[in-house]
Amino acid sequence: LRSRLRAMAVVASLVVVFAHVIRGALLVQSGSLQPRSTARDATTAAIVMNAEPVQDAAWCRRMLLKQMSATGAAAALTAVAPLGAEAAKALTWGAVDLPIATESPILFDIDFDTANPDNGWIVGNKGTFLQTTDAGKSWQAKSFANLDPEEEINYRFTKMSFVGGEGWIIGKPAILLHTRDSGSSWERVPLSPKLPGDPYGIVALGPGKAELSTSAGAIYVTENSGRNWKAQVRETIDATLNRVSSSGVQGASYFSGSINSVLRDADGAYLAVSSRGNFYLTYTPGDEFWIPHNRETSRRITSMGFVKDRLQDGLWMSTAGGEISKTSGPVDTQLINIPFERLQIKSGGYGILDVAFLQNSNEAWAVGGGGTIFASKDNGKTWQKDKAADDIPTNLYKIKFFGKKGYILGSNGVLLTNL
Repeated sequence: LRSRLRAMAVVASLVVVFAHVIRGALLVQSGSLQPRSTARDATTAAIVMNAEPVQDAAWCRRMLLKQMSATGAAAALTAVAPLGAEAAKALTWGAVDLPIATESPILFDIDFDTANPDNGWIVGNKGTFLQTTDAGKSWQAKSFANLDPEEEINYRFTKMSFVGGEGWIIGKPAILLHTRDSGSSWERVPLSPKLPGDPYGIVALGPGKAELSTSAGAIYVTENSGRNWKAQVRETIDATLNRVSSSGVQGASYFSGSINSVLRDADGAYLAVSSRGNFYLTYTPGDEFWIPHNRETSRRITSMGFVKDRLQDGLWMSTAGGEISKTSGPVDTQLINIPFERLQIKSGGYGILDVAFLQNSNEAWAVGGGGTIFASKDNGKTWQKDKAADDIPTNLYKIKFFGKKGYILGSNGVLLTNL
């Protein structure tokens, strides 16, 4: 009997020692502790052998379960990692770091010099004026030598245009700037105090030649770098609406005398939206007047533009509540009611502020309030939300493509580019 009891004590001691060996190995593997001395563990086990085996057995089980859980989690992470990598590759837009000198400016326009595509510019409010010389990889803050720094910060530079090393910039208070050397130097072009409305659009057309449009619907062209301007439209929008007040254009009688957007397409046609958003107008080269058109919905017009930068390719319209519609065929500007088709988009109520239909492609992009971005692969018929800017506190005002390279401009100095 004594020999049996001694044998059982030895077996129990070996079990405890084995448990501590496993414990030490697991602790080393988990990286939480250094392994203890086996001889010390044997002595401790002999002293507490009546209680320790049960405690260590339970502890070892817990550790083994943790080990298995950790192994399973590691396996799960290994399986998810490729998906994460694929998701990273799927990112479509990324923020560009800009040297913004003022607090939370709004970026309004971006353009690149056709003579040197590496040379580009960004303009915005609070005198924001940035230049890149490496095709948008990095940007530097610039200023105008002929503007006082205290005066410059009060300007809201809204539009710009570059062609063949020659560039133009307009802004508020009414200002027109011109460069002939790819932006190395700028001159201020005087504007007549009799100019109807404020400068609203500018398009560079060649050496010394540009087209200027105003908030009253006046269009002028210069061929001598702004020394002289020739009117292209016989009367302002206000005068046209007074003359055709019985034409059937709803809201024309409420026209406040100004427009909140004016765009020129690649062929010289113009599109304007009334400041109240209750109707819009078109103008084509050779016409003497703007032609007003009814909106097709009771919702206020938020924004409009050309499909693929040509009137004959169509028009798009966004309205309050985040809806988008597009003309279904060639546009007949002589119609008061131009037909539009509503497109399928779930904007969540955020207003769509700009849309870009890419050349030679069925791809299109839409941007708007709350950092919303939508993509279409079927020329605008259906849209899918892009979450690239969901966590960025900004409203996105403009999207512009130069070939396949795209840029999105917004509030709080936000600039996004496609990856």
